[in-house]
Order: sequence, then structure tokens, then C-alpha cells
Amino acid sequence: MRGSATAPNSSARRRTVRTAGALASAGLLIPLLGAAPSSGVPQQAAAERLQGAFAAAADEYRVPQSVLLGVSYLQSRWDAHGGAASVTGGYGPMHLTDARTALASAPHHGEGAEDPRGDTSRPMPPPKTAVPDESELPARLRTLPRAAELSGRSADELRTDPAANVEGGAALLVAAQRKLGKPLSSDPADWYGAVARFSGADDEATAATYANDVFAVIRDGEQRTTDAGQHVALAPEPGLAPDAAQLKRMGLRKAPAGETECPKTVSCEWIPAPYEEFKDPNGNPDYGNHDLSDRPKSQSIDTIVIHDTEGRWEGVLNLVQDPTYVSWQYTLRSTDGHIAQHVKAKDVAWHAGNWYVNSKSIGLEHEGFLTAPDTWYTEAMYRSSARLVKYLAKKYDIPLDRQHILGHDNVQGTVTSTIPGMHTDPGPYWDWQHYFTLLGKPFHRTAGPDGGVVTVAPQYAKNQPEYTGCVKPGEKCVPHGSAAVRVHTEPRDDAPLIKDIGKRPGGQDSTIDVNDTGARLSTGQQYAVAERRGDWTAVWYLGQKAWFKNPKKQPTAVDAKGLVLTPKAGASEVPVYGRAYPEKEAYPAGVPVQTVSPLPYKILAGQKYVVGDKVPGEYFYSPTFDTAPHKVVRGKDMYYVIQYGHRVGYVRAADVQVARSGS
Repeated sequence: MRGSATAPNSSARRRTVRTAGALASAGLLIPLLGAAPSSGVPQQAAAERLQGAFAAAADEYRVPQSVLLGVSYLQSRWDAHGGAASVTGGYGPMHLTDARTALASAPHHGEGAEDPRGDTSRPMPPPKTAVPDESELPARLRTLPRAAELSGRSADELRTDPAANVEGGAALLVAAQRKLGKPLSSDPADWYGAVARFSGADDEATAATYANDVFAVIRDGEQRTTDAGQHVALAPEPGLAPDAAQLKRMGLRKAPAGETECPKTVSCEWIPAPYEEFKDPNGNPDYGNHDLSDRPKSQSIDTIVIHDTEGRWEGVLNLVQDPTYVSWQYTLRSTDGHIAQHVKAKDVAWHAGNWYVNSKSIGLEHEGFLTAPDTWYTEAMYRSSARLVKYLAKKYDIPLDRQHILGHDNVQGTVTSTIPGMHTDPGPYWDWQHYFTLLGKPFHRTAGPDGGVVTVAPQYAKNQPEYTGCVKPGEKCVPHGSAAVRVHTEPRDDAPLIKDIGKRPGGQDSTIDVNDTGARLSTGQQYAVAERRGDWTAVWYLGQKAWFKNPKKQPTAVDAKGLVLTPKAGASEVPVYGRAYPEKEAYPAGVPVQTVSPLPYKILAGQKYVVGDKVPGEYFYSPTFDTAPHKVVRGKDMYYVIQYGHRVGYVRAADVQVARSGS
């Protein structure tokens, strides 16, 4: 039958010739869709080539075009990423995976050497478990070779030619449909099982969540311009009711849910991190890899920390199950957005490198690599993560803003000596604007230019600052969209970058290294305006004026309003801290008093910083496996959480005065 994806290779090759000819005659088959059109090709037609590729593949393989578009949107939002692979080795608009080729070696260097527990009362022991070598890859990480076999396209074509990639995805969907014994129906509702199988999930809940998301996209419709300038549209089909019963006949495993704390709209399984005793290298009793607690009864959960794993799914799960290693509450898989929970929200995981933040936060690890800009995250993972964060934020009354939804790179060191080693993930390539749009809180203008505050909000795809160090120190990274904006000492491009005396105590210059956060604003962060001059805006940052380019034609920040603080009248400066300290009198007998240790940062008279929250000084004392001596020390002394530099900071409320910006 024409378009049968189960035909022998010779038939597949003959069909490919027909398809290639049809695409070529339509002007669709070019090495990269979105490259400059050849002379004589209308600009509008050039901008719609990818749409035509979906139509041609749908016709050739007899897959409803809406199904192809819906699957592709959930994988890549129709972006081709210039032929670069995702974090799990997926290529092109259909995210066809070839992990052996893409991830033979993954970058992971220079990110920091922090103690994830971040508590000097009991430093972390070295882990016994090493990150494992790449083993036999699951089927979900090798769909591209199968698509090559089915379509007759070469693996290289499927990786680099978006039109061929769409064909390969169509071939996989047809193969899945036939395996289920279903006809190649023109009704999208009949393709639910094939879409679920396309996800590569081996459990029923993940496959169902993925398929439900695809059909939600089809029902609602979508349109956007891709990273290659291609305009793609999917018309809504509001009455679509897919045959979800197909899933029950697929024989997928039931993922062990255990007592997971996840919304019903995501797939989630329980893979617990161990709370166990062991002997340290010197033979002394020790324990790991988290602390038992009863949050939020004992202390509030007020922060969610976004991480990337710097490793692949299977290896990361091995690490979190090692009692001598560290822990976090959730891991999210890139291919399909599947979630594993490891630590209960009530317990304290060791993930952020700051014990105060750990004690009051929940950590989410996303499968990915900071220093690999082109290893993009799937839409499926972004959506799954956003649903989880919305669920947790509602459950624990956590505001959905960048003062409470932090990247690991926004977490401050507890004391001066820990600042240089703090981690820098998820880094400048995590798309905070898109993430907060999925959270229902996009960053946009909320005040006029006299509001006194700006929200950092560059256009991710167009904002491509130069970075180095992705592969080798000093070597340029590939150009890529970024959520970060650099700050200078003067309003000009060649002015020196702002120095971070905490990160570089010797006073060395900040750099454009991908792991250097010293002179970097991040999307969604808010800063008090210090001055405006033409296309440049200055904000208060690390105790000084920091200038960034903010042209009206392509703004990198929008005007906002909010609470700002400044030193009290008469004070020339106030210290900044890495945590909120209880006063000495708050400590009960048996709990050692923390030494109050200011960071090397100060707020000078006349400077202003945006307030994120007001919190009491707290300390969770838990140095032993036995929980009997554990105590939560809560003082009366209050602190403000502020956006001080790239990372947050803490200042005593008694040292400052607060006003609404613009007043």
C-alpha cells in the first residue's frame, strides 16, 4: 500500500524518491528550512516551507496533518534547532532520537564545587557512587535509526533536514498505528494509541499524559514562528475526542506511584532516595542523603529551585539512590516529561548548596546540560515541570515569581568562602520566559517608565550574547538564544563587565564564560533602576550601577513596579547575608549558635534593591541520623530577601527602609 511504513527497504527507497521529488518540486526540500530563500522564491512561500513539509508528509504517509503537527509541537514547538540535538539526543521538529551519536560525550565542567547540603555543622562526605558509563540505551533514545529504516532516509538527512525529519516522524507514527492493528484513518481521534507509543514511554501513565497533551494542542490549535523563521499553524479542532481506550490494549507497565506528591495532570512515580546510616572514610558514623522533617508544620516551604541534572536519566536515578550522595525532591525526563519523586516535600533534600534555602525549598532536577546550548529541552518537559511547579506553589502558597522560583544559579552562598563554588545551573539557556508563560505568569510591562523597577525580559531567540567555555575554556560557544543579559560599568558595549568580589575575591574581572554569573541578569529577575541613558539602563547590582543595553526596538527589560529597600536614613551602608540568622537569644540549650557572618557585599546609602519576601531568621539544626536532637530555631529578627546581583541576598529589616517603587 502506498505510504506503508512496514514495506521492505527497497519499497521505502522508491517511496522516498517520490516524496523527495514532490517536496523538491514544491520548493520544500532544502538542507535547512528557514535558510535564505533562493532568488525567485516568494518570501511568504519561503516562510511557510515547513508547513508545506508537514502537509506533504501527511499526504504521503496518510497520517492526519493535525496529528503530525501536534506531536511535533509537543516535542520541539516545531523548531529545528539548526540540526543540533536535544539533551536526550533528539533531532529536528519531530525530536527523532539518536543518543549514541548525539551524547557520546556530554560536557560537564566548571560549574562549581559546592557542598550541596550547605551546612557547616555537618559537611557532605564524598560520594561512593560514580556517574555510570553509557549502557544499552532504551528504545525512546534511538527512534531515529528506526525512522531511517522505515522511511528510507539516511540518518544524516533525518538529523539535518527538517522535511526529512517530519517524514521520519510520520513513518514512526504509521508503524505504531499498524502495530496496534489500526487502519490509517483520516480521523485524528483514531491515532491516540500511536501518539502514546511515539512518546517512547514504557509506562501507561506517561504515555497517556503525553498523548493527552498532544490532543490538547490539536483541540486548542497553535501557531508560531520557529527558530528558523518558519510560520507554522495548527487550526483548532475543539470537538476532538480521541479514542483513549486504545491505551489499555498496549500492555504498558503501571509505574509505581507510591505516595507521590504530583498533580493528576502529569505522570509521576516514586523512586525513593535512601535515609540510611553508614561509616565515613575514617570509620565514623554518618548518614545520607537527606533529612527527615515535618514541613510545612516545622517551617514554611517558600522556594522552588530549578536545576539541571548534568547527567542522563538512568545515571542520575542511580546517584539519587546512593545514601552517600545528595538528593532532591523530583527528577524530570526530557523525552516525555515523566517525573520521578525521591524525597517527600515534608523532608529536607540536599540540593541547593545553602542549608537555609534547602530547609525551606523543594528541588527539581531537569535532565540536561548547562554548557551544551544546543542540547535543547523538549516542550513535554517544560510543560510537565510547569504543571508540577503550579501544583506545589498552590499547595504551599509559594508566589509564582522569580523571587521564589529560583534557578540553582540564583542561590547565594551561606558565607563568603562558599560563594566561588556555588553552582550555576540551569544556566543562561533555560528559557525562563517560556517557562513562566506555561506557569500562567508571563513577564510583561506592569508600569510606566517612572515605575522605578525593571523586569528582565529579552526575546529569547533573538537575544544571543557571546559565551565561551561550553566545550573548552576560552573557546566560543555556538550562537544560541539566551535568557541572560550582561551588565557593564558604563553604558557602552566595550565597557568592562561588572565585577563580583564574592565570586572572585582577588578582584579579577568577570568573564563571558558560560559558568560566570558575575555580570549577568536573568529573565524574570527584577532590579531597581539607577539611571537611564538612551538605549541603556542602569540598575543597582552588587553594590554598584550596572548598565545593560535596552533599546526600544528590541528591549531586554520591561518597566515594572514593586517594593524596594534602601539603607535607613543616616546609615552609610548595610551588610548583605547569605541566610537569615536567628538572634542569639532564640537558640535553645544544646543547639550551637551560628556565627553571624556577613558576605563581602554591602548596600550603600542611596542604592535600592527589589524586595522579594520578608522572613524570620531560621535555622534547622539536624546534625545526626537520630532525629531526636533536631530543632528548628526561629527568631524574632526579620530579614528581607532581595535581588542583589545574579543571586539573591538577605538583609536585616532593622537596617533598611522599604518603599513602593516610584514613590
